[in-house]
Amino acid sequence: MSDKHQRHQAIREIVTAATVASQDDLRRQLAKRGWDVTQSTLSRDLRELRLARIPDAQGRSRYAFPDHGGDDEERAQLERMLPQLLTEVEGVQVLVVARTIKSGAQPVAEALDQLEWPDVAGTIAGDDTVLIICRSTDGRERVLKRLSAYLRA
Repeated sequence: MSDKHQRHQAIREIVTAATVASQDDLRRQLAKRGWDVTQSTLSRDLRELRLARIPDAQGRSRYAFPDHGGDDEERAQLERMLPQLLTEVEGVQVLVVARTIKSGAQPVAEALDQLEWPDVAGTIAGDDTVLIICRSTDGRERVLKRLSAYLRA
């Protein structure tokens, strides 16, 4: 088993067993297990493991895995999450600004990245705002229409 695979397994165990609120918390937990990782390595690991920061019931953030029941089920779960987090959307030129509940931007951006909508070139997330870069103005309109449907859901 490779070091990377073993480190990923340790991350899975830590996140499953305890609430991990930040990369720094996760780095400390990994260090206790003998893994001294850089921030960039940990960020890459989190991306590869598809871990996302999601808000808990108290409004704090924690890392969690999406349920993996197959691609269709995963997509359905990600799409079910959007109405819970989105509060408004607006567009200008090739950009869409999506507002979310507090600490909701990261999971929304991660969901959009994982859903791989063809009109979305990329996302940038803050705390409660996601900037969605679309490939065209027509694409922006399609993204706005899709996201607006989640607002009414």
